[in-house]
Amino acid sequence: MPPRRIKGRDWSGARLRGLALQGLALAAALGGVGWLAQNAAFNLADRGIAGGFGFLGRAASFPISESLLRYRPSDSFGWAFVVGLGNTLLISVVAGVGATVLGFGLALIRRSANPIAAGFATVVVDSLRNTPVVVQLLFWYSLFTLALPGLEAALHPAPGVLLSNRGAFLPVAHLRGSELLGLVALTLAAGGLGVLRLTRRGWYRALAAVALLLAAAGVAFAGGLGLQISSPHRVGSDVVGGLHISPEFAAISVGLVLYSAVYVGEIVRGGIDAVPKGQWEAGRSLGLSEGQTLRLIILPQALRIIIPPMTSQYINIIKNTTLALVVGYPDISLVAATTINQTGQAVEGVAILMFVFLSISLAASVLMNLLNRRFALVQR
Repeated sequence: MPPRRIKGRDWSGARLRGLALQGLALAAALGGVGWLAQNAAFNLADRGIAGGFGFLGRAASFPISESLLRYRPSDSFGWAFVVGLGNTLLISVVAGVGATVLGFGLALIRRSANPIAAGFATVVVDSLRNTPVVVQLLFWYSLFTLALPGLEAALHPAPGVLLSNRGAFLPVAHLRGSELLGLVALTLAAGGLGVLRLTRRGWYRALAAVALLLAAAGVAFAGGLGLQISSPHRVGSDVVGGLHISPEFAAISVGLVLYSAVYVGEIVRGGIDAVPKGQWEAGRSLGLSEGQTLRLIILPQALRIIIPPMTSQYINIIKNTTLALVVGYPDISLVAATTINQTGQAVEGVAILMFVFLSISLAASVLMNLLNRRFALVQR
């Protein structure tokens, strides 16, 4: 007897068993979550710890050594988490961009016809890939803090650059004038450059681009805007001016960039090698150089293979930023650990940490999926 069909659906025994097993699995999962929540609430009440996120409004009362956003110990725990999130995003961007650029370079060197260059790249990739990332971070931190001299004997590798065990001090450009006017001028200039790319579609677009650029120049001139170079210089036992890169930030940045770059390099090399060799021959037959063939023919095809695994690699970089607390850099994981020690709100602190990293990872995945659709063979 054929299976009974209701409204076009197959309600045979196999489908019913599948639905029943899925229902049991869902019930077991919900039951496990409920038991964990009840057990956690009982243990917190037994220790006299009040649950909830009310502690986020209280004063943090602990310092954060460096941050993108302004922070004082009198600020709330909630703002401390935001400051730590800013530091985490900074490391993620620096490590992601640096690993991408260096990884592409390693991939091309490994494919080089020069045996010395290819062998050197292979040794670098195998060495970094088979060494724990924590060990690499500790190595770089020790190198920056122990191998470099003190501030009184700081190295001067270039004019305006100081290197010591307290970090690197570099010249930096500051905006002179109103920050609001600078933002307006930058927005007008960006709009003018964007419209300028569409000048082939009409003379009026070119006229609009020129008008926006002139408006940006007028705002900058009227507001007295300009760039001012600030160079570091010693004042007693301290350094004033310039940009300070701490040993902690340098260690986590260099460590994550190098460790991630070897994986990026292998992904890129695999994507390039997956393109048929006939595509290289087609480029040579057209009179293109090797670089032009790579840029115009090979990479557009290889990106369809490279982007999906690169998504996972970028998410790994984001998650590896939690190792910043190993070298003492105040990212959000270090802020969460300090908050838990001071408030005892371990469940809430870990929950915030999990939610933040889940949100960042999902956002990165969505952006990479949009990029993957752009290079897909089939456009929907």
